[in-house]
Amino acid sequence: MADRSWRWWGFLAGLGGCLFLVVATSPGYAPVPPFIATPGLPGYHGQGWLLALAPIVVTVAGLCLLRWWPYLLLVAGLVGLPYVLGQLTTMTHPTLLSLGHTCAYPLAVVGVLACAQGLLSNASPGLGAALVGLAFGSRLFGSAMVGSGWLQGDLTRPAWHAGMIGTGFALIAPAVWLVRRGDRAAVGPPDVGPWHWRRLRLVIAAGLALCLVLSLSGLTTERMASLLDVSFSAVYRHPMVAVAVAGAITLVIGVCLAAVTGLWSLSAAIAVATAQVAVAAPLLLAYTALAWVGPLRWLGALAGALIGAAAASSRWRIPAAATLAAGGATALFIAYAATTGHPEKLADQHRVVPGVLLLVLVTAAGTAVAGATAPVLAPRGAIPAVLGPLVGVLAAGGLQTVQVTYVQEDGLPESSYLNPVSHLTTSAILLLAAGAAIGGIGVAHHIAERWAERKRAELIRQEAAAAERDRLARPIHDGVLQVLALVQRQGPELGATGTQLATLAGEQEIALRTLLTGGDAVARPGIEADLRTALSALASTVVEVSAPAQPIVLPARVVTELTAAVQAALDNVRRHAGGTARAWLLVENEPDGVRVTVRDDGVGFEPERLSDAARAGRLGVAQSMRGRIADLGGTTTIHSSPTEGTEVEFWVPLPK
Repeated sequence: MADRSWRWWGFLAGLGGCLFLVVATSPGYAPVPPFIATPGLPGYHGQGWLLALAPIVVTVAGLCLLRWWPYLLLVAGLVGLPYVLGQLTTMTHPTLLSLGHTCAYPLAVVGVLACAQGLLSNASPGLGAALVGLAFGSRLFGSAMVGSGWLQGDLTRPAWHAGMIGTGFALIAPAVWLVRRGDRAAVGPPDVGPWHWRRLRLVIAAGLALCLVLSLSGLTTERMASLLDVSFSAVYRHPMVAVAVAGAITLVIGVCLAAVTGLWSLSAAIAVATAQVAVAAPLLLAYTALAWVGPLRWLGALAGALIGAAAASSRWRIPAAATLAAGGATALFIAYAATTGHPEKLADQHRVVPGVLLLVLVTAAGTAVAGATAPVLAPRGAIPAVLGPLVGVLAAGGLQTVQVTYVQEDGLPESSYLNPVSHLTTSAILLLAAGAAIGGIGVAHHIAERWAERKRAELIRQEAAAAERDRLARPIHDGVLQVLALVQRQGPELGATGTQLATLAGEQEIALRTLLTGGDAVARPGIEADLRTALSALASTVVEVSAPAQPIVLPARVVTELTAAVQAALDNVRRHAGGTARAWLLVENEPDGVRVTVRDDGVGFEPERLSDAARAGRLGVAQSMRGRIADLGGTTTIHSSPTEGTEVEFWVPLPK
């Protein structure tokens, strides 16, 4: 399903899911748009527990069924359809219909994000990132449809909802047929199984994050007072503090759960959640300023979402997202300064042009930031879990926590639903933080990709070299090496000239074998080197080297110093072990270090001889061998006795 036609059908299906998100975030009537409202302390009773638990169960199930994302979108539309039809008729809404409407939103979010992950995995980074951005922008557009719903209702909204539901079904239908066997690319990394920890941790972390909503519902005013060690009346008089404490708890636990999914997921979740918190107050200002020009409000939100999605789909998505975030923050600072610290004037006086500009810039910035994180998360299969449940919980906690900044000089909030708007600079700072975060993610991702490319190139080079050596080894082993071995064995029978030829044949045999075993392999010149290669080059007719089959890649300095110490040991063998002495060099790659042993069958020496040599000023062993290894954090051990040869053992720890 990686062909071009499928990618476009998948993208259209994702757009159908975005239409479902628009409907879910713009109900028939709401006092404040649900996507930008600041949540309070949750409290459930009776059927409320069922309505709170159902989305958690549905979300976890959806994360386990990412492969079948078209069906998730189809179910999301079906369970949300009765509620939409109920707005067009006089039918009542029993618990079952409300339950379906509650479950439609998480199913649509998971389905759209799974579709985006499949597109990114199928080599469509532009379409996938744009779809992630539209998943964010569509929810902002849905809140724009509600606008200042507490000021006026919109009788045409149910009809628009019905049309969007129908269009969504039409866009999703081809994908349901094309993916009838499942979209494996939407699940995540293909190199791990379905029940691998890398995948399970995403589902577990997302489920536990959603459960925070239920857990904090038991944090009553009395318990909050006990937790803060203050009186009940103090918490009762300052409900904003209680909500902020609950938000801080949510943030801390949410960040810990996001960290379980990996550092990339954590950084992306924080960046997108920060952007969501940042857009709440500016959108509230823009919607109120445009309360009486509904179509213009819709067009502004749509234009912002399309601009952000276009930025996310480009190759320069990271700098584009950071630029849009900085531009949105600058607009907020200007609005605050131009109104002499009272930006609510724009809403009270219904200033259309400033309201539209703020709406477009803020929506574009939030959409672009969300879309820019998609290529970072897609290779880890983390888009649905991180940008869905985890970001949602972090954003809710952030909206609760930031309330402590929405106070006046007397420490109390202004008695107005526009109170957050009065502190527009907080949103501007958060938007700058989101832009900086996405910029940092982009730089880190670029560096990581460069390193990964270098590793892949080096691996390909080593595999090619190994294949070439294997190709040459067979004919050389069957021909040249056998001839050299024959000359080495029978040469001495021909007299002095034959002996000389036998010596040369032995040296050439060793050199040729070293070349065939990878004697020219170096991992990264100037940075890392292969110890096995360096020590294999010391082989000769009187020195036999035994080393592992695989390269031993260490920092170049370690290889240089250890090789010099081994050469010093071999020099001692040639000078002091006797003319007929042979040496054996053993290289061992241990889990925590490298051990190199040099053993000879020479004349040996008394153990006290080393101490006498040091006192006499002969420091060859102390400096050339012990000193070098000690500088590397290793140890040198020497065992010798007369007529039994000498054994020198070097051990160097692996660098951390």
